[in-house]
Amino acid sequence: MINNTTLRLLPFIILVAIIFVCSSCGNNISDGGSSKNSSRDNLILTAANDKNSSAPAINFSALDNTCIGWGPGKIKEHQRPSDAQSCNLKFKEYNAVFVGENTNKVYLTFDEGYENGYTAPILDTLKEKKVKAVFFVTYDYVKRNPELVKRMIDEGHTVGNHSYSHPSVPSKTTEEMKSEVMRLHDYVKNEFNYEMTLFRFPMGEYSTRSLAVVKNCGYKSVFWSFAYVDWKTDAQPDAKESIEKVVNGAHNGAIYLLHAVSSTNNAILGSVIDDVRKLGYEWSTL
Repeated sequence: MINNTTLRLLPFIILVAIIFVCSSCGNNISDGGSSKNSSRDNLILTAANDKNSSAPAINFSALDNTCIGWGPGKIKEHQRPSDAQSCNLKFKEYNAVFVGENTNKVYLTFDEGYENGYTAPILDTLKEKKVKAVFFVTYDYVKRNPELVKRMIDEGHTVGNHSYSHPSVPSKTTEEMKSEVMRLHDYVKNEFNYEMTLFRFPMGEYSTRSLAVVKNCGYKSVFWSFAYVDWKTDAQPDAKESIEKVVNGAHNGAIYLLHAVSSTNNAILGSVIDDVRKLGYEWSTL
């Protein structure tokens, strides 16, 4: 039974209850609005952080697709090749590099089209000499030699994208160009939890359009400023002559291209690393 005191306080109790309920509803509405704004902001941030979503639209068909075969000009001893420097400037907007910066740093890269039994000893030499290299691989190479690719990654080397099927990239459509990059990219990422960022054009054949496609895939195109005929497995160059040629080809920012299928490269690699260092150069990473 309600007493008189309770009856007198009842209007006040009801008023407090109404205020509390309204306040709770207001807070819920405010929180709901805040949550919606947060979700919207997160979507904006996600879009901004997506490297593809924020990229400007490119009319690839308007870009020149003339195939250019890359081979650096004759290098005088310890001098930077002028054609590589010119290409650095010409194709700078496409994130392409043909020779490194004009410092004493030099870079070692290997193209891996197939395995010929020399990659493991090459990795042994690099480990002994404390040098890191870039290994540009194809899908077929990765598929057939996962243990070597894993070793490259585990030992701190860079694994680069040499295309899915090793075609002349300018001969492909824009979509096919993208597929050549991204199919291998996705495979390596899924299999090794490793994301590649450097691309080397098979045979050094490129075009302005293909450079733009590679950049649009989030890659830097890496060419070279020194190479020699080392890929003919049935006609390997003389070791002594090769050491002299490779060492004398050193220059500021040199990007060396060697092929890991070469028995000569395997035999001379340690001497080349030592002799280039003696000239005052530092082996570095791209």
